[in-house]
Amino acid sequence: MSPAPSACAPPLVLLHGWGLHGGIWDDMRARLGAHPVLTPDLPGYGDTPPLTPYSAEALADRLAASMPSVCIVVGWSMGGIVALAWAARYPQQVRALVLVGATPAFVNRNGWTLGLEPRVLEGFAADLSRDYRATLLRFLALQARGGDDARAVIARLRAEVFEHAEPDPAVLAAGLDLLRTVDLRPRAAQVRCPSLIVHGVHDTLCPVAAGRWLAEHLPRARLALHARAAHAPFLSHPEWFAGTLAVFLGELHG
Repeated sequence: MSPAPSACAPPLVLLHGWGLHGGIWDDMRARLGAHPVLTPDLPGYGDTPPLTPYSAEALADRLAASMPSVCIVVGWSMGGIVALAWAARYPQQVRALVLVGATPAFVNRNGWTLGLEPRVLEGFAADLSRDYRATLLRFLALQARGGDDARAVIARLRAEVFEHAEPDPAVLAAGLDLLRTVDLRPRAAQVRCPSLIVHGVHDTLCPVAAGRWLAEHLPRARLALHARAAHAPFLSHPEWFAGTLAVFLGELHG
């Protein structure tokens, strides 16, 4: 089911994850019917210039300056972290928020045990300096592990990653550092817009408990879980994802 936008419906801005680009949303864009959709490359990917510092807040500021004055932001994985920061910093711009396979804090730390162990990300960072292509592809493979159609989703992710210009290894390293250090838990209460948290139960990168935390701590959030999906439900279960998004958008525009 595709959303039926009104004439004044704000555009959807779909944000990709670490190591990929806006093209990862192409199939989903086709399922969204006539709804206006933007799929920007995050800074440092495709033709978008990089920035320093490479933080969730800096990325959110760059997007806020370049996107429409009112929009609905859909962020996946690292893009979800950026989307969360964007919604907290620019509440007048972000009309609604959809977080897909997202988390407020990617790695575990004092008071937070719903992420990855720091050594996992540290291992990827060390491997990145030796063979960034192999490390990137291995990270992408983790995104489908445990869910339906894992082999097909992995193949799709690997095909997409080099579809545009190859990602800069320095940008990849900066993105891993962002994931290692980010902690947006204190900002959750500032996100006052309607929010949809979409998560796969078999997500091994951002455990489903992190999605439940977001649904509990964002003031106007609801949770949509797929019992057989992993980290990329919009790829593994596109009809379900598009239908879930359509219902949410329909309620916004109703």
